Amino acid sequence: MREFMDHVHATFYEATGWSRDNSYAALNAIPDALLNFQTPRGLRLTLSSLASPNFATSYQLGSVGVVDGSISYLYSSVALRDVHLTPRSDTVSLPRLLRSYRPLSPLPPRCNDGTNLRGASSSSSLLCGRLYLPLSQLEALAVRRVSPALQLQLSAVSAQHLRDGGTLLGLAQYDTAKYSFEGLASSDGGLLGLRGIYNFGGDVDEASNAAAAAAATTNNTCATGKTDDRERIYGRFSTGAEIYYGTLNKSGGISLGGRFATLPEHKGTPLSATLTLNPLMGNISASYAVVAGRHCSLATRMEFNVFSYESAWAVGMELWRKPFRRPVAAMEEEEGGTEEERRKRRRRRRRPGERSWQAKLDWRLDDEHDASSPSTASAAGKAEGASAAWAMRQDGGAADEKSEYAGVLKARLDQNLRIGVLWEGRVKSLLFSLGSGIDLRKLDKPFRTLGLEIQFSS
Repeated sequence: MREFMDHVHATFYEATGWSRDNSYAALNAIPDALLNFQTPRGLRLTLSSLASPNFATSYQLGSVGVVDGSISYLYSSVALRDVHLTPRSDTVSLPRLLRSYRPLSPLPPRCNDGTNLRGASSSSSLLCGRLYLPLSQLEALAVRRVSPALQLQLSAVSAQHLRDGGTLLGLAQYDTAKYSFEGLASSDGGLLGLRGIYNFGGDVDEASNAAAAAAATTNNTCATGKTDDRERIYGRFSTGAEIYYGTLNKSGGISLGGRFATLPEHKGTPLSATLTLNPLMGNISASYAVVAGRHCSLATRMEFNVFSYESAWAVGMELWRKPFRRPVAAMEEEEGGTEEERRKRRRRRRRPGERSWQAKLDWRLDDEHDASSPSTASAAGKAEGASAAWAMRQDGGAADEKSEYAGVLKARLDQNLRIGVLWEGRVKSLLFSLGSGIDLRKLDKPFRTLGLEIQFSS
């Protein structure tokens, strides 16, 4: 389960209009979420709170052989509560918090001068710190938005078991929607790296065409137009590479990658396909993820090394479960509304063969009256609203998911016959994650890990 602080961190990027998907590091984010999810170990309790629109705290207590825990604080210069974030665990959208398959976020619309229409330009910042006890390990993160296209990030870890007592990582990110690149430097091994990604097709081409048309009519018109007619396969192609070199150990590496993923506007089946290559090590990795149904997502990954001929594979899935309807709740829903509405619901549930001629006549008259009444003149509008709400639920939007989903079951299997099972959901105001790691090659002790994690936020 995504921790509350990670959820707030992701919300900060959404509020400021920064796309986390438009990065080479996130090329495999969709299949990795279905294949590499973490299963809890032991018992862990988390209490979080968004004390103010800009300040959040989180306290965690765990027991894995020994009692440990952490204390976290986060500050955002952008107000998040009630605008971009629902902090209460009893009302937060479960798909938004737990869904592994997340469609690519639309690229931030920009004007001709490159400024971003969503989010602040140079006044957005994020500060986060976490102290682990009893190890006295400290983590810190600072994010600063210098301009609409430039963001700086600095993270540090302080611990006794690390070389020189800690590490420091600096990251400069430049994103123009159509392409983005990042430069990084780390004190661990003197690592220097550069990676970038280039997008084409889908919304990228639409934004370019709209910008060209807008530039022909006016110099300051922003490019936000979208076509209504979508292709059968409507998505975004991304290709990129990274290169890194360790100045202390005198070693480096390079990798290439490409991805195609459908966009939220795609009318067909959402899917994502990724291919990455490491020429120096000889590794080839291909992954594929697809939304097989409204409540099911599947993913698979194949890896092969051309030098050693070693291969690996993994499959994963997530299956959402609807809440069970209790008879008492159904009776209460039946008794809701006026007497005329209850009479109509009871009459329409009867089978046609069981209706008397008088009941059929009343039913026809009621329908004709409903069709001519102003109260039902907007039935088509309501149907469209329901379709829009369903689409928002598919994307983990702002629709109410409390009655739509009760939890999700995630599972994975790799070539070593290791199984990971995770059940996540909500009970009253508590969010829970119950999972286990199973090794089928050791049938005498198959359960390698078993844990329960409980979260509450207010």
